Amino acid sequence: MASLLRPLRTQPIHRIPPSIRTYTSHHYLPKDIPIEEETLPYYNPKQYYPVNIGDIYQSRYQIIGKLGYGSTSTSWVCRDLRFLKISTSIPKKDSHNREYKVYEHLANVVEKGSLHPGQSLIREVYDSFELQNAAVSEGEGSSIHQCLLLQPMTMSLHDMLQLTSRPFDLPLLKMTIKRILLALDFLHVEAGVVHTDLKPDNILLTLHDTSLLPSFAAAESTSPSPRKVSDPPRTIYKSRPFPPPKGRNKNYGLPTLCDFSEARIGTVQRDSGPFIQPTIYRAPEIWTLFEGEHLFGNDIFNPVTGHHDPFRHVARMVAVIGSPPPGEFVCRSETTAQCFDERGTWIASDEAPIPGDVSLESLERRLTGTEKEVFLGFMSDMLKWMPEERSTAGELLGHEFLR
Repeated sequence: MASLLRPLRTQPIHRIPPSIRTYTSHHYLPKDIPIEEETLPYYNPKQYYPVNIGDIYQSRYQIIGKLGYGSTSTSWVCRDLRFLKISTSIPKKDSHNREYKVYEHLANVVEKGSLHPGQSLIREVYDSFELQNAAVSEGEGSSIHQCLLLQPMTMSLHDMLQLTSRPFDLPLLKMTIKRILLALDFLHVEAGVVHTDLKPDNILLTLHDTSLLPSFAAAESTSPSPRKVSDPPRTIYKSRPFPPPKGRNKNYGLPTLCDFSEARIGTVQRDSGPFIQPTIYRAPEIWTLFEGEHLFGNDIFNPVTGHHDPFRHVARMVAVIGSPPPGEFVCRSETTAQCFDERGTWIASDEAPIPGDVSLESLERRLTGTEKEVFLGFMSDMLKWMPEERSTAGELLGHEFLR
């Protein structure tokens, strides 16, 4: 990993000569209908670099097509057989290059002699550079965009789950959990890094079939992605995902931990900003892979407003894992007293009663007998009110459920 991290460079954009373009017709979308990153809350076009299919960066990386977008970056396929991730230019100091700093830190850990097998289960970075957005004027915020050339991947676990109505079977679930726990054990124990945004969207599958890359380029050439040109002039492309594998012996690739844009180095954070994880994921993520639903995902939204209701959410937690321990837990937060008394008893029934028909055991419907008992024990080791009582990634790797 260390040898693949190179110094940051700021480079101008180079447009591909018209004679190289092979597109014959484009499907333009209406300007007044938001698409892709435009649909995100707090979208600001000045924070997104104006990438165009066909652009060349570093005199080497030619943009072939768009893979996806998020609140902090857009993702693209490059002809150099790499995956380009271009960050947004977020005004907050150092936030635009946080992911690069994490990769740099991980490279230093490996360089110092770490032999932890979990390091190979983290997405590699091959190159990095910066782009300056000339469209951003002085006083409008940062005009610098961090670019990372990353190991090409195909779909996320979230995408994989959308392909079928069935959640993961037990062998696939166990393999996935082992790989992610091993990666987390490396991050936590040897690197002192907390991912903070662990969810199926950020666990991607390795690219097993490299023929998908030229096929992706050919598809974009013969059938260009739909796009829209907004005002002021700016092209926004629809994402083009990699197709699922075909044939009798389908190989989807192996789960790999990705996206360190919200990761934190060190155990003490003086300025971590607002909550990082989406509300629905402030709990273990395994449940959605196996059961096909979120452990605390039902009934945590206000039925009238549709907004997340923290009282309903915590009430469901009490139903699933029991009341918190008395004393110390209640004292750790000023807001805890709104829900519990000093004995850990629920006192917010007027806001949200504790569901009487919900328990961890009742929610698990796919397993029976000893297998169910072992799985619930595995889940229970993570579902603790006190963080220090939760099993570590290394401890979970030795759990009976994964043997």
